[in-house]
Amino acid sequence: MSSLKVREGEAAFNVPGAGKPCKTWYKVYGTLPHPHNTPLVVLHGGPGSTHEYLDILSELTRLFDVPVILYDQLGNGRSTHLPEKNGDVDFWTVQLFVDEMHNLLNHLNIHDNYNVLGQSWGGMLASEFAARQPKGLGKLVIADSPASMALWVKAANELRKELPQEVQDALNKHEAADTTTDPEYIAATNEFYKRHLCRLDPMPQSLVDGLAWMEKDPTVYSTMNGPNEFYITGSLRTWNVIDRLHNIQATTLLINGRYDEAQDMVVEPFFQHIPKVRWIQFADSAHVPQLEETERFMQVVWAFLRG
Repeated sequence: MSSLKVREGEAAFNVPGAGKPCKTWYKVYGTLPHPHNTPLVVLHGGPGSTHEYLDILSELTRLFDVPVILYDQLGNGRSTHLPEKNGDVDFWTVQLFVDEMHNLLNHLNIHDNYNVLGQSWGGMLASEFAARQPKGLGKLVIADSPASMALWVKAANELRKELPQEVQDALNKHEAADTTTDPEYIAATNEFYKRHLCRLDPMPQSLVDGLAWMEKDPTVYSTMNGPNEFYITGSLRTWNVIDRLHNIQATTLLINGRYDEAQDMVVEPFFQHIPKVRWIQFADSAHVPQLEETERFMQVVWAFLRG
């Protein structure tokens, strides 16, 4: 990896209502502009996580010379933090993050030609972005993402029923009491995560690092999502992109894992409504197949981008 060309930078991002100057931190693997290969812009999950657990996508650069752009979305990681906006649902909107994408594409001077891969919340953001038919978007990868949060919650509730009874009881007890920071609740949450977030034991450090950022600054995650991956209390709880998916003109690849939080029922509407779409499932993965089945993941994504 040491021979890879890597550069980091910051894009100034003018955010009305932020009350201070903002910036988006980014990292570019490979050559930009590239003479042949279209750059891939990678959108991390959360909302409010960071790029670390997707750093593995630099394998696409190492193996296939694809320029890969990772960034920390506003509110966490190495981008501007705004803890004073915690709970401000009028500030933390999908449109804010769509605007940040446009700003970054313009800063990097690639808005005329780029592909996008969004993972989890990043895939939700990618679908919103693509449904607006932005200029320059070539191909789209939506990985481990729901087309509506109502479906996500429905799938999560089905998966919860498969947990040991004492784990279910702990989750239910603390959600009812609004004590979701209790160590017993967090331990029960981790039992769900071991099955449906990442099945590798121990959990890869890059994923641990991303979760740690959300613990250090939960502003975006708690405002838009809630306390965890399956108890959704934030502003995204009513989010739904299904009625706009027909507007996506980009050829799209859908990815999920067999054990994914993003069960088939949450991915299905993408498959039904995006005009040019294919869907590949990873048999030995939960929510992070790029970490759980890295080699196959890179081959699948490269074959799609190349084709």
